[in-house]
Amino acid sequence: MTEETETRAEGVAGIRDVVSIRLPAASAYLSVLRTATAGLAARLDFTLDEIEDLRIAVDEACAMLLSEAVPGTDLTAEFELTGQEMQVRVEVATVGSSAPKRDDFAWMVLTALADDVDAVTGSPDRMAIVLRKRRGAARSA
Repeated sequence: MTEETETRAEGVAGIRDVVSIRLPAASAYLSVLRTATAGLAARLDFTLDEIEDLRIAVDEACAMLLSEAVPGTDLTAEFELTGQEMQVRVEVATVGSSAPKRDDFAWMVLTALADDVDAVTGSPDRMAIVLRKRRGAARSA
């Protein structure tokens, strides 16, 4: 597992941090990602409920991707922290291009827990899910 952190100043708006994690595309390693998610969200002063929502959302996104991942490859996660928002992009190598089903239960869980969710399948052999969560964002019912 490798971890890289990149920090750049963005003027008066504050600091932008990007943390990248690469680990085997296997469910046994998802606890590492859940822990990283919680730690980074705490750094942005997210509430305990917001942190737990993010942990569950990242776990669910990874579970969706792992079912499509090429065995023996890596899962990459990139966390971008900007002010009061965290964006998480998780990505795997896949066989063929198949977007996640947006009408299944897992996708509904993702959209309920994160403020924005999108699937990215720009390459025929890669799939990514991007989640965004804003601190203190009003939840729509």
